[in-house]
Amino acid sequence: MKAKVNSKTALVTGGTRGIGFGIAQSLADEGWNLILNGIRSENTVRDELDLIRSKGVDVAYAQGDIGSTEGRESIIKIVRSAPGGTLNLLVNNAGVAPKQRLDILETTEENYNFVVDTNLKGAFFLTQLVANDMVEAKRQDESFSGAIVNISSISATVVSVNRGEYCIAKAGLSMVTQLFAARMGEFDIPVYEIRPGVTKTDMTASPAVTEKYDKLIGEGLCVTKRWGYPEDVAKTVASLARGDFPYSTGQVFMVDGGLTIPRL
Repeated sequence: MKAKVNSKTALVTGGTRGIGFGIAQSLADEGWNLILNGIRSENTVRDELDLIRSKGVDVAYAQGDIGSTEGRESIIKIVRSAPGGTLNLLVNNAGVAPKQRLDILETTEENYNFVVDTNLKGAFFLTQLVANDMVEAKRQDESFSGAIVNISSISATVVSVNRGEYCIAKAGLSMVTQLFAARMGEFDIPVYEIRPGVTKTDMTASPAVTEKYDKLIGEGLCVTKRWGYPEDVAKTVASLARGDFPYSTGQVFMVDGGLTIPRL
């Protein structure tokens, strides 16, 4: 049974797992129709799609690698063919870790390109495509409302020398936020950045990583002595999507349990 709060549509990249899936669930709870992107085939994410549909919203799947031109074009084709044809919200969430965690004195171009193509270049050019569509929608209808949310990371400013590619990409994504916030201001389309801290996802699921952060969190790494969860980030996205912060375009929202508070 349909119980929509609104008829707006959001695209969440990397939206069928981890933080992205948490964001999708939170937006669906608030009545957003969704286009979820991922690189897996639609058959392999059917359970996730059905769970979101059970919340009474429309859901489409856009398979495609945002790190490639062809992948982005495939995603946008699906977006433009959806009812309405224009997004009201883009959530740049898709991200990858280096194939190998290598010291910056040893890492490879392959490692670098793999991470930066998805986490930075892909997000930039997908945002460019969506932003142009939003601008046109605003010109056609002054009542149109849109927003862009970039899921960055504390790694934008917190150094990890064994995954420098990831840190560089997230730092770059922070500038992407600033750039598009400045450019989209004249159209009253806000752009925000969320920086999660140590979060329980498949990216941090390996025994070695889990053990490392269990120990650090136990020793006081975070002010809030627990891991972050996808729903922590999802609640922040939902608040921004509702328009709760209309005068805060270009700003960073920390969701890190206080990890980045300087302490003595």
